[in-house]
Amino acid sequence: MNRAEFLKAGALTAGLASTGTLLSEVQAAHNDLAAAKTFNLNYGPHEGQFENHAGKSFTDQIQYMYDQGFRSIEDNGFLGRSVDQQKKIGDLLAKLGMTMGVFVVDGGDNWKTSLTTGKKEFVDKFVDTCKRSVEAAKRCNAKWLTVVPGFYERKLPYGNQFANVVEAMRRGAEIFEPHGLVMVLETLSDTPELFLQQTHETYAVCKAVQSPSCKILYDIYHMQRTEGDLIKTIERCWDEIAYFQVGDNPGRKEPGTGEINYKNVFKYIHGRGYRGVMGMEHGKSVGGKEGELKLIQSYREADQFLKA
Repeated sequence: MNRAEFLKAGALTAGLASTGTLLSEVQAAHNDLAAAKTFNLNYGPHEGQFENHAGKSFTDQIQYMYDQGFRSIEDNGFLGRSVDQQKKIGDLLAKLGMTMGVFVVDGGDNWKTSLTTGKKEFVDKFVDTCKRSVEAAKRCNAKWLTVVPGFYERKLPYGNQFANVVEAMRRGAEIFEPHGLVMVLETLSDTPELFLQQTHETYAVCKAVQSPSCKILYDIYHMQRTEGDLIKTIERCWDEIAYFQVGDNPGRKEPGTGEINYKNVFKYIHGRGYRGVMGMEHGKSVGGKEGELKLIQSYREADQFLKA
């Protein structure tokens, strides 16, 4: 599709509310665009982001994502799905040549809030969940797995907590390394009680663990909230970053709805040679089918100036 057609697709989306343009025309324009081109970066949608077009079935949604030019997905709750569901998702991804992004190494709130304590029962639960995650990853050919070390333990000094987290991550890395899997530690902004608050802290943990299976998940939305200076921070920690997630701030919606200059951020990441998954872990600013088309268009606009 040429630039004029691209701009036409954007204009159709923008004019839905004001001009009453038929949704079918907008859909046709986007379908044409998807058929002509995939994205320069490898964006990975989540379940539910396109259910108005594709229906409730996650496999149908994956097919729709593929048809729109996406070549990856994320599924945070993959570990909690039945083995049959995991296999069906994995088989479809393999058939389409799509990549599974992160899923969460989720052993429940007991270990997620307690790895800083160093208590054996919590570490054992984490290790067991890592082992289960290896088997799940095989079913969908996943490579990256999200790990959140948990909350501060107010009864221990920071140094002791840091050492406890490093030891737990080493235990996890020992499980993942033989399988070529990478746990990516996510620094979050959800609550000040979380142990990892800024990227430099996660960077220090990864350096201490010293394993190719322990790296950083850099969530652009969360890091804009807690530290800002995105490109400089990414540059400082680049050698330990293995995965990115996307969301604008405020609101945690698609790029272009907040204050983050995603065209520049994507340009920097792409220019550094990153070709891994960019997880679309965010909501939509507009509901219904219109919102789903707007989401696709937002990524087209942010991605269009990158060089293939």
